Amino acid sequence: MVVAINDRVATITLDRPDRLNALTFDEYAALVAWFRAPPPEVRSVVITGSGRAFCSGGDVEDIIGELFARDIEGLLQFTRLTVDLVRAMRACKAPIVAAVNGIAAGAGAIIVMASDLRIASTRGRVAFLFNKVGLCGADMGAAHLLPRLVGLGRATELLLLGDVIDAATAERYGLFNRVVAEDALLAEAQAWAGRIANGPAFANGMTKEALNRELDVSLDTALEMEAQAQAICMVHPDFRAAYDAWVEKRPPVYK
Repeated sequence: MVVAINDRVATITLDRPDRLNALTFDEYAALVAWFRAPPPEVRSVVITGSGRAFCSGGDVEDIIGELFARDIEGLLQFTRLTVDLVRAMRACKAPIVAAVNGIAAGAGAIIVMASDLRIASTRGRVAFLFNKVGLCGADMGAAHLLPRLVGLGRATELLLLGDVIDAATAERYGLFNRVVAEDALLAEAQAWAGRIANGPAFANGMTKEALNRELDVSLDTALEMEAQAQAICMVHPDFRAAYDAWVEKRPPVYK
């Protein structure tokens, strides 16, 4: 992968275009390590692929073939590495925008799903194709996160059939937030990430944490969690900075 940081936005490019940006063991580990500890100046992230694909999943030669030589403990070591990527992405305080430039299949579809926002070009496609290779469709958190994006019925369809869906269908299902022209994709994704980066980083991080933590709690618990989160934000300097900017009729400058 290649990482470029500009104006507090990190752009991660999966960079194996000859292999449709398929992930290797090392790529998994590198992504996990980066999302666990992004540079402190980073306030938002764009992740995309080079060439004509976003990410085609695990590399057949580097990963799939090697897995047949492992016992169950070795296989579990690998599957836990893959789910660590989702954990790291969801725990990352900087919101993540997926810029889906082409096919996102298998683990690539999971990276799209685990991002906070998803913008695709008209060439963007998604396939949760685990069952196509004899594996459980509920991989890397798909059975938990996907129904919350597209509903249980659509998630069941995508995970049981493993069909490739195009950008327009993914947008209609609610998986993609927006579909744009191919030549506008990266600029649009970076514009969204830039808006986030220029906003209140502390409050944005609290918002992402709330969205994660409130997936499985009652309404009463969620209301108390949000009351506490808002009170915490009210003692942060950004709240005063926003108020002072409003009074002085100027853009706010956040910490």
